[in-house]
Amino acid sequence: MTYDDLHLLIDYNYWARDRVLDAVGAITPEQFIRPMGNSFGSVRDTIAHICAAERIWITRLKGEKLQGIQKPDRFPDVDAARKEWAELEVEMREQLARLGPNAVERTIEYQDLRGNDQADPLWQMLQHMVNHGTYHRGQITTMLRQMGVAPPKSMDLISFYREQNRKL
Repeated sequence: MTYDDLHLLIDYNYWARDRVLDAVGAITPEQFIRPMGNSFGSVRDTIAHICAAERIWITRLKGEKLQGIQKPDRFPDVDAARKEWAELEVEMREQLARLGPNAVERTIEYQDLRGNDQADPLWQMLQHMVNHGTYHRGQITTMLRQMGVAPPKSMDLISFYREQNRKL
């Protein structure tokens, strides 16, 4: 994987984020926090989980220790989630720029959430982060359908690539 490939993967992640948030923007505040029997309960809590996971990976890229995981109720509404997720995007892009093109194969050492020492190549960490978000965006799509709300536009990776190719 190249540095450009990593940037494209991160571009995809935030493109898909925007699509899911646009769809979530159509639900009521009650629907946003409604327990749906999902992995994390509600749309809000699932978004909070994705954001928390991205925060964890960014913290690891910075070489810092995690100071705790934020609670889902920090998102009273979709706009609050959108704001934090946009801030995470800025931080992620700053970290990629800071690490630079030669860091793609670099091994990042960190402790996992259980305190175990881990060491993974940067490209694998970021592939995992994006894949994790994809999984949970799919759960959000299911919750929206269960509520009778229109799902996001396609968030498939191939849809992203096709859109990018049309811009060329």
